[in-house]
Amino acid sequence: MSNELSNRIKSLPVSQTLAMAAKARELKNAGKDIISLSLGEPDFNTPDFIKNAAIEAINQDYNSYTPVDGYAELKDAICAKFKRDNNLEYTPSQIVVSTGAKQSIANIAQVLLNPGDEVILPAPYWVSYSAIATLCEAKFVEIPSSIDNDFKITPEQLEAAITPKTKMIFFNSPNNPSGSIYSEEEYRALAAVLEKHPQIYILSDEIYEHINYGSKLFSFAAIESMFDRTITVNGLAKAFAMTGWRIGYIGAPEWIAKACTKMQGQITSGTNCIAQRAAITAVSADPSEIKYMVEEFKNRRDLVLQLLGEIEGFKLNVPEGAFYVFPDISAFFGKTLKGKEIKNANDFSMFLLEEANVATVTGDAFGAPDCIRMSYAASELQLREAIKRIKEVCKLTSELV
Repeated sequence: MSNELSNRIKSLPVSQTLAMAAKARELKNAGKDIISLSLGEPDFNTPDFIKNAAIEAINQDYNSYTPVDGYAELKDAICAKFKRDNNLEYTPSQIVVSTGAKQSIANIAQVLLNPGDEVILPAPYWVSYSAIATLCEAKFVEIPSSIDNDFKITPEQLEAAITPKTKMIFFNSPNNPSGSIYSEEEYRALAAVLEKHPQIYILSDEIYEHINYGSKLFSFAAIESMFDRTITVNGLAKAFAMTGWRIGYIGAPEWIAKACTKMQGQITSGTNCIAQRAAITAVSADPSEIKYMVEEFKNRRDLVLQLLGEIEGFKLNVPEGAFYVFPDISAFFGKTLKGKEIKNANDFSMFLLEEANVATVTGDAFGAPDCIRMSYAASELQLREAIKRIKEVCKLTSELV
């Protein structure tokens, strides 16, 4: 009997962030002192007021299957959150709660994309966007950007990328991996292009919205002409340190929300009951409740930028949100470090893992082959030690001549 897998799974790439995390764990289990800056996971505990809500739900015997699209009370709370934080008017029939924002994104792609459709991905983009498009048998079209323009695309680039086959565009602000945030003015300029192409739907991934360092948040769906074509995606993993709770949600045109519910009903059904009850408390909380985390992330960002700035060959911008730095390390390409030739970002990321015992993620995974992603969702002690190791193995002054 042959072990012949489907073409669907054979065409699907492995998540590079998860692959690097697995490699780091493997080396750690083998006795290596690995510092992992690869995963985008807050190192804080879930706030006590949310944990207490979960405990209360357990004591109240919440243990049954949940509605596919989420508890009514949670959907009401999400509508209130959208109005409070984003000035978006959604009704409960436009909300779908899923097992993490990743499932929310997959649902949207599955219900809107057909084989041969094109999905525009402003690069850099989160690794799973391209994989999800591929799974739908759609084609993803990258729009490149660089550190010189803060990793943002222009309206002219967007216009040039649109074809008659374009069906969707994915926006992500604050951005993973770059930390860049699109301003209202920048989003409105991009919307002016999309207004000429009414067949295109917009997925706005706002999972990092509360992790920003002073920039005014603006949701793409708040542009009146875009509201009926935009699906707003959010969740609790990042801002509330609830990665393992698996709660994501969307606000969408009702016909899209109903389709996502139909899709989810055949895949996972409703999301975990205890996590949903806790989520009611989380989304109802004022964002000031998590200000202490955001302030700490900002301190770490500033520290990492200072320390990396001392290493010749690391080109940096100042990320305004999320908890990543995304340095351009192309100065190392074609060089030899500790006897190893660095041809690309993959080589450099692997070099740091093997020689410095620091796990990062290659920018290739995000559509930005000149960069690597480093998460600063780690302690100050770990960050200082990791960058010290990186500095020691790079030896730039002698190598870059």
